[in-house]
Amino acid sequence: MPHDLEPDEDDVDGIAPPQPVFHVEQALLGALLLDPHRLDDVNGITADSFSTAAHAAVYTAISTLPRPDPAEHAKNTKWLDRVLATGREQARGLTVSYLHHLIQVCPWPRHAPAYARMVEAEHARRRLRTSADHLLHTVQDVSLPHPVQAVLAEAGVLAAVVEDIAVRFPPRAGVLPRTPTPPPNAAIDYAEAVEEEQLLLAAATACPAGIDSVRWLTVGDFTRPLHAGLWQCVTALARRAEPVDPVTVLWEAQQRGLLQRGGDPGEVLRLLAEPAGSVEHWAERALQRSLLATADHAARQIAACAGDPTNSPFQLVVGARRSLADIDAVRARWQHATAPPPPRPRPAPTIRAGPPTAKAARATR
Repeated sequence: MPHDLEPDEDDVDGIAPPQPVFHVEQALLGALLLDPHRLDDVNGITADSFSTAAHAAVYTAISTLPRPDPAEHAKNTKWLDRVLATGREQARGLTVSYLHHLIQVCPWPRHAPAYARMVEAEHARRRLRTSADHLLHTVQDVSLPHPVQAVLAEAGVLAAVVEDIAVRFPPRAGVLPRTPTPPPNAAIDYAEAVEEEQLLLAAATACPAGIDSVRWLTVGDFTRPLHAGLWQCVTALARRAEPVDPVTVLWEAQQRGLLQRGGDPGEVLRLLAEPAGSVEHWAERALQRSLLATADHAARQIAACAGDPTNSPFQLVVGARRSLADIDAVRARWQHATAPPPPRPRPAPTIRAGPPTAKAARATR
C-alpha cells in the first residue's frame, strides 16, 4: 500500500535517498498534468501502482476528472486547480507548487508510456515481496491450528500474484534472478524434529511392513544427514526382503559409509532400539515439517529477489515459479499422504435367470 508523504517541496527534498521509481512517478504525473490526453497511452497501472499516497491521489484525480480542452488547458490553470482540489480529498498536503514541480521535472511528456511501464514494474516488485512476506509470516505463525492448510492457501495467493505479473511481463527463457540464495533460517529449532525422526527410524526398524504405506516420504524430508542415511538403510533392507533389526541396519549403514561420516555405532543401536508410535504417524509429521521448511525457504528466496532492484520483472517471474515449484512438489506428496483411502468397490448383484418364455421355447424347438 502507498505510504503517506507530505508533498511539499521541502519534504520531497528531504527524502533520503529517494528511490528511482519516485522520480519516474514524478515524470509520469508531470506528463499527464501537462498533456492529460496522454492518459490514453498509459495502461497497466492504477492508483495503487504508485509508491506514495500523494502520487496516488494525483493520479486518481487525473484519471477520474473530465479531460480539459487542449487549447483552454494551454491558456489557464482551471483544470490543474480541479486536480488539486480532488487530490486533496485523499492527500491534504498537496500544494499548487508541487503540481508545478511535477510538470517541471518531466523530461519528455511523450515518454509517458515508458514511465508508466517502469511504475508498473516497480509495483509488481512490491506486490511480489508483500505476498512473499505474508507467506513467510504464515509459515512462522505457531498459533495456527492447521498450519499446512494455511501455508498452502497463502502459497496459492502468491502463485496467483506471480501469474498475474507474468501476463504483463512474460518471462524470457534463460533469464534467472541474480540474487544469491539466502542462508537457512537460523531461528528454527530442530530439536523436536530430531526426536521425531529418531522415533520414525525406530518404528520402521521394529515394523518394516509399515514402510510400504509411506512411499511418499523422501530422504530430503529429514533434517539430519545421518537420519536420512539410516532411512535409506531401513528401506533398502525392506525392499530386498532381508531381516530388519537394529543390528542389520547398523551393518547396512557401515556398508554405505554412514559411520565414516561421524556416526557412532552405539548411538545408532540405541536410536533404533526404542520404537514408539506408528511409522505412518511419524512419517506424516516429518513430511509436514518438510513442507513448512520448503515454504519458508521459498518465501525468503522470493522476497530476497523482489527486494533486489537489479532483477527485472521477467527474472522475478522465473525465480518465483521455480521456488513455488518446490512447494508444489511437497504439496503433491502431502495430498497423497493425507488423502482418505478410496472406497471399496461393492460387488455386483447376482442376476438369476428366469423361466423361459413361450416365444423362446418355440425358437428353441
